[in-house]
Formats: sequence, structure tokens, C-alpha cells
Amino acid sequence: MSPTRAPLTESIAPQWRVPLLQLSLGWAAMLALFAGDWAAMAAHWWNTSTYNHILLIPAIIAWLVWQRLPELARLTPRAWWPGLVALGGALLVWLLGNISGLATASQLGAVAMLPASVLALLGPRVSYALLFPLFYSGFLVPIGEELVPVLQMITADITIALTHLSGIPAEIEGVFIDTPVGLFEVAEACSGVKFLVAMVALGALIANQCFRSVWRRMAFMAACVIVPILANGVRAWGTIYIAQFQGIEFAAGFDHVFYGWIFFAVVMAILIGAGWRFFDRGMDEPAIYLADIEGARWIAPLERFIAPGWAVLAGIAALALTTTAWASAARAVEAPLPQAIALPQVAGWEQVPTEQAWPWRPHAPGADRRLFGSYRSESGQRVDVFLAFYGAQEEGREAGAYGEGAQPPGTEWRWLGEAHSIKGGKGEQLQAVGLHPRLAMTWYRHGDWTGSSRLELKALTMRDRLLFTARPTATMIVSAEGSGDAAEAVISDFIGAIGPSGKWMDRIVGLD
Repeated sequence: MSPTRAPLTESIAPQWRVPLLQLSLGWAAMLALFAGDWAAMAAHWWNTSTYNHILLIPAIIAWLVWQRLPELARLTPRAWWPGLVALGGALLVWLLGNISGLATASQLGAVAMLPASVLALLGPRVSYALLFPLFYSGFLVPIGEELVPVLQMITADITIALTHLSGIPAEIEGVFIDTPVGLFEVAEACSGVKFLVAMVALGALIANQCFRSVWRRMAFMAACVIVPILANGVRAWGTIYIAQFQGIEFAAGFDHVFYGWIFFAVVMAILIGAGWRFFDRGMDEPAIYLADIEGARWIAPLERFIAPGWAVLAGIAALALTTTAWASAARAVEAPLPQAIALPQVAGWEQVPTEQAWPWRPHAPGADRRLFGSYRSESGQRVDVFLAFYGAQEEGREAGAYGEGAQPPGTEWRWLGEAHSIKGGKGEQLQAVGLHPRLAMTWYRHGDWTGSSRLELKALTMRDRLLFTARPTATMIVSAEGSGDAAEAVISDFIGAIGPSGKWMDRIVGLD
């Protein structure tokens, strides 16, 4: 009696059986090695409403691959050693994110490893056939909430313009719009980011499935960005308009139901309906054309670099293990900080008990050392000073991370906009309950560098961790109640009294 193969094995084309096994082993190893990043992403998909739509992305990718199965079965996968370069790039992105606490980079790298391993183990021709599904896997990365402040300001600008056009007298200050029936806030939840992020993912899928022309695809994608932003402004204006006649409570309830259940579907239907007449791809067309893939002349020279699949798989394992070992060693590097630190005396200023019109204290839960206090000048000027020190930068311990800084989350403080820079600091105008303005100025210190750029800080952190160099990082926020020239003058006078801000931070932890 001769052995028989399992039905599943029989359904796979012979030339695909070993390469698929190798790919499965490679993916399983990477999912295991980088499970922490995948678990963090899955938590965002499930728990953060902005990213709930990503739960559908794996099924969509599987469907996109299924569409291409008849053509894929006629191709022969060939392991391609230059694909290890692409994998190395993905691992480098992960490494930089992992050692610097930039979760977006580490998660992007973890996702990019999967298509890079497809390129390495199945070759450029098969990867070309799978180009869109591989590209679409990028939507697995939960990204977009970083756009919230910008979208809030755009929504506020659109809303105030429509409010004036509709004959309603109103004034705007940052994200606050004052109307005859009350004060409205374009809050973070009203920024429209969840609508925009989901619409871009859907738009990319429709552009691929329904258009052949590159220009039409680009035009549709542009519409998927512009229309949701404009529509969100119209929605916010509609809430204000209804409130003028039906009251704020009625308008708020209507906005919640309409936006939560109907608005997205309506705008999506309008976009698809408007693009329908321009669809130039037939329903019965194949997802890919086998003749185009087999006849692609630019791929033939690349296939000269094919290699044994098991050797490439071993290369993948070696790269991944080396990278994780490097990350582990880099994360162990940490600068020492003194156990006790205190705010120093400042010439012409004295430390005084904190007195605030509305409670304010910056947010930096991951800092190793924190200081907060108030100073008063001889002329009666008052500033509040916050300092946070970190022995290392990593996930949960990041100076300048999203949600940290001068605007404390979960409080009544709201970000109104950027303010003029003082001595290289980042100026932010804040306001609490529409009544209490406050100006805050933020500086970062890392090694000999002092500045306000989070990108520069991340780059310096990546460099030092890669080279196993231990340097502490500090955040300093100096704030004064009020706004405009008066508040700027108070902060400027205090900074002038302490001297170079970087050196002042260094002295507090004994680095001068």
C-alpha cells in the first residue's frame, strides 16, 4: 500500500510546497520573536476606537491573496538572497524604534518584516504578483492619532467659517468657539481622525479594486483624505447650528448618534457614488495579469540572485536573532541619576508655594525623577517650573511622547495653539474651562544638546543607544498664567535669570 498525501497538500502546486513551508517557518519565528509588538498592536486594534477597523485588515489581505491564487499557482517561487537586505531594513526600523521607545517605528518594522520575508523566500516575481496585498499590510500599523492636534485646528477653522456664513455671530480662540448659546470645543474626539484613518484604508482598497488608471487612483485617494476632513468640519458646524435653535443638549445627543452611526456611512456612500462613474476596471477582470508578470523583463536580471531557500531562511533567522540581541544589550544601557534632586535657587527669584487659578501640572509618568515648584521674582512675577529626568528612553519612559508634556491629559486643560518660541523652546498656549489661559515653554536636554524638536531628540537617543552610550534625558517646562506678551515676558525673564537652560538642567542632576 502506497502512502497518500493529505488533501490540503494535494491542493498546493508542487513547486509551492517547500517555499510555503519555509515562509510559514519564517513568519512563525518572527511573530514569536516580536510578539510584544504584535500584542501591543492587537491591543490598539481592539481597545482604541480609532483603530477598530484594523481588525478587518487581516481578512482583507487574505481575500486579496485568494483573488490571485489561480495566477500564483502557475508561478514558481524562488528564494532570493537580496531580499535579506529588505528584511535587514525592516529589522533596523524595528531596532531603532525599540531602543528609543518609538512604538510606531518598532511596530512598523515588525509588520514590514512579513512582506520582506516574502521577497526573500518567494522571490521578486511572486512578490510583484502580490504587490498590493504586501503593501496593504502596512495598514496593520496603528498610526494616525498623532494628527489629532492638527485636525482639531483644521476642523475649528472650517467650523468657524461655516458658522459665520450661516449668519451666527461667533468668536474663535484655538479650539474654542463662542456662540450666543454657549461655548463649544473642538475636542480630540471631534478631530475626525478615526474617520480619516479608516477612510484612507478603505480608499486604498477601492482604488486598487475599481481603478486601472494611476491618475484616477491618485484622485480617488486625494478625495478620501480631503472629503472626510471637510465633512467633519460640516458635522461640527451642524452641531453648533442645531444648538442655536434646539439647545446644546439636543445638539450633542444628535451629534453622537448621527456621527457615530450614520455620518461615516453617508460620506462613504457619497465618495463611492461619486467615483462609480469613473471606475475603469471590470468586475470580472482578474486581480493580476499573469502574462504581464511572466513577461516583466526587469525581473529577469534580478532572478540571477536566487539562492537555496533553506539558506535564505537561515539568513533570516540569523538577522532576526542578531537584531533582538543588539536591542536587548542597548536597552540595558542606562545613565545613573542621583537619588535626591531639588530645584536650585535662582538669582532675583525665590521659591514660593504654588498658587494657580486652575490646577496645572505637566504629565510625565515614565520619568525616573520629577520636580515641580513655583518661583516669584522681586517684582511679583510668577512662574511654575516642571522638570523630568530619564536614565534611558524606551517605551513608557519617553520625553516628549504623545500624550505627555505641558497639556495634562484627562484634565480640563486644552491646547489652543502654538506660541512664540523663547530661547529655542516650544511655546504652547493652553486654556482651562474656557477661562484660564496659560503659556508653557518646553525644552529637552540630551548630552550637550538642548532644543525643542522631538525628532531631534529621538534621533540622538537612537544614535546613543545603538552605540551603547549612556546619557540622561531631561524635559523642562516653564509656564506662566496668562497669554500674549505679558506671559512671554515673565518666562523670558526667568530663563534669563537661570542662564543656559541646558546647563541649568545638568546642574540639578550633578552633570555640570
